[in-house]
Amino acid sequence: DADMEMATKIVADSAFGCAGQRCLAVSFAVTVGDAKNQFTELICDAASSRVVGYGLESGVQMGPVINMASKSRIESLIGLGQKEGASVPVDGRGTLIKGYDGGSFIKPTILADVPRGSEIAKTEIFGPVLSLMHVNTVDDAIELVNSGQYGNQASLFTSSGNAARKFRYEAEAGNIGINIGVAAPMAFFPFSGWKDSFFGDMHGQGMDAVEFFTQKKIVVERWPKEWTRKF
Repeated sequence: DADMEMATKIVADSAFGCAGQRCLAVSFAVTVGDAKNQFTELICDAASSRVVGYGLESGVQMGPVINMASKSRIESLIGLGQKEGASVPVDGRGTLIKGYDGGSFIKPTILADVPRGSEIAKTEIFGPVLSLMHVNTVDDAIELVNSGQYGNQASLFTSSGNAARKFRYEAEAGNIGINIGVAAPMAFFPFSGWKDSFFGDMHGQGMDAVEFFTQKKIVVERWPKEWTRKF
C-alpha cells in the first residue's frame, strides 16, 4: 500500500548514493503481497538509468567505489548471488567510463529473487547492489528482517498506520524509518546499531557519549527549621 514511485526513488537513492558504500545504505528490499512486479520494474528502471562517472562532472549521479579491490570484491559477490539462484536483471559489472579506464566503476546492480538463507542474503555487499526478496505479509517481512545478523537500520514504506506501528515496535534494528530510506539519526540521538551492527558497550552519540565521560555524584540534603524526629 506504499506510494510506489516515491518508495522507488527513495530506495534507489539510499541503495546507490555514495555508490552504496556507507553504513546505512540499503542492502536489500523486501516486497510484500502484490508489490513485487511493479516495484521490481520501477527499481530496475531507476538502477539502469542512473548516470555513473567522475563525480565532479555535471550530470553524474554516482561515482566509483573506493578502489579496485573493492570493485573486484563486489563483482565477485554479484557472481556468488547468481550461483546461489538470484537473477541479475540489471548488471553493473565490467563498467568502463570513457577517459577513466583505470577507474573502479560499477554501475547499479539488481539481484532479484535472492534465495532466503543463501550466503548472499546474509552478506553486506557494501556497494551499489540492491538485493530483492519477496514475502506475502508484513509479519513475514518483519520475521525476515529479524532473522539477519545485522540490525543497523530498517525502513518501511506504507500508507498504513497500523503496519507502521507494528514495524516500529517489532523490527529488530536500532534505527527505524517510516517512508524514509536512510534512517540516519541527528547528532543528539544515539547511533543505535543493534546485533552485529554494533561493537562495544555504549553508542557514540547523544547522551550515551556524555554518560561515558561523566562521573556521577549523588548528594541528598535536608534543611528543616525544626527536627520532628528524635534521635
